[in-house]
Amino acid sequence: MATTPPVCTFGWPAPGFSLPATDGRILSLDDVRGPKGTLVIFMCNHCPYVLAVLDRMLRDARALQSRGIGVAAICSNDPVSHPADSFENMVRLAETHDFPFPYLHDRTQDVARAYGAACTPDFFGFDANDGLQYRGRLDASRREAAPGDVRRDLFEAMAQVAETGQGPKEQIPSMGCSIKWKAA
Repeated sequence: MATTPPVCTFGWPAPGFSLPATDGRILSLDDVRGPKGTLVIFMCNHCPYVLAVLDRMLRDARALQSRGIGVAAICSNDPVSHPADSFENMVRLAETHDFPFPYLHDRTQDVARAYGAACTPDFFGFDANDGLQYRGRLDASRREAAPGDVRRDLFEAMAQVAETGQGPKEQIPSMGCSIKWKAA
């Protein structure tokens, strides 16, 4: 089911975390933070919205890292109901696509809850002081990739954060599959 998260609450503080990465390390927010800001991406392996833009997400992450933005992706989906999102499959996806950022496993789903993550992909762009400056879409893509010359909303917003410390006032929310929560 498609879900749209709320738009940015400017200055909202980034919740900390300590999660296992697909490369075997345990990483915290402090470990992934960039000198000019941090982008936290909630994503998963199976979502058609994520898969439609994965190459663009990787391209933009690399470009943002070169501008001083730290990037990390987190998978919080229940691997029991969605086996494609298991940790083993996360490792496979990260290796196959040569992720330039850590891909973290939120097994307990506590981090997704702390962030209020709603869908995959859900982008949280923070300034250098961990204040939220962007919670919008990657670009105009939905279940299919938009044309190649589409405006790069996430990249432009986070480049602005790296340069000025502030995100754009106008933001269009992301859209994607809902987080697959564990049964109560």
